[in-house]
Amino acid sequence: MTQDFATYPSLNGKTVFITGGAGGIGAETVRAFAAQGAKVGILDIDADAGHALLAEVDGEHAFVQCDLRDIEALRIALAELTDELGTAHVLVNNAAHDDRHDWREVTPGYWDERMATNIRHMFFAIQSVAPAMIQRGGGSIVNIGSNSWWEAGAGFPAYATAKSAVHGLTRTMARELGDHRIRVNTVVPGWIMTDRQKDLWVTPEALAKQVDRQCLPDPIDPVYVARMVVFLASDDAAMCSAGNFMVEGGSI
Repeated sequence: MTQDFATYPSLNGKTVFITGGAGGIGAETVRAFAAQGAKVGILDIDADAGHALLAEVDGEHAFVQCDLRDIEALRIALAELTDELGTAHVLVNNAAHDDRHDWREVTPGYWDERMATNIRHMFFAIQSVAPAMIQRGGGSIVNIGSNSWWEAGAGFPAYATAKSAVHGLTRTMARELGDHRIRVNTVVPGWIMTDRQKDLWVTPEALAKQVDRQCLPDPIDPVYVARMVVFLASDDAAMCSAGNFMVEGGSI
């Protein structure tokens, strides 16, 4: 089904940084912002996918390879994007990895690595871009959460813990930055049918169970998460902050 999505004139020419932007929800978000006429800076560990996406989208964009678990490398990468595209009007903290794990086998080292992969970089990305937003007089930060912990999902306790922390980060930073007209929100995806999910975990039985849990009867395409992010970045969402914006088909 072809969708006729909204255009937000306020995003035309704006600079948007997206972590984990080379695949899945992140790549669809890059495409959505590029279609709005924004300048998109992509951060991702996957150089091949990042350069392929950069070649796909029209407009003034940039890609920097970065392992977001390395905070100093993250800071350098954000500085490179700033040099190329200008300071960010919008930051999308998207990068995460929902690897499955047995709680009995989790070591302290694995736990710490999961926190570094799924939550720690979000704070330090905000810390890096917010000063320029403050100087400009406003901005939008969108953190990507997950409904996995809302649904009490099993099979990834470290991931679910990190994703639950996204909401605390969003709300406290919304308060910290709100006086500067910087809005901070969480988008909460359900089970989104990215290529990775379909390759690793989607079976007919699992998908039927998920759809039955939802109020809406269709699997969720990543484009719908991207559309919520684009809305929150736009001036149409000027009075939205510290909120959870669900894209999960009504499954909670």
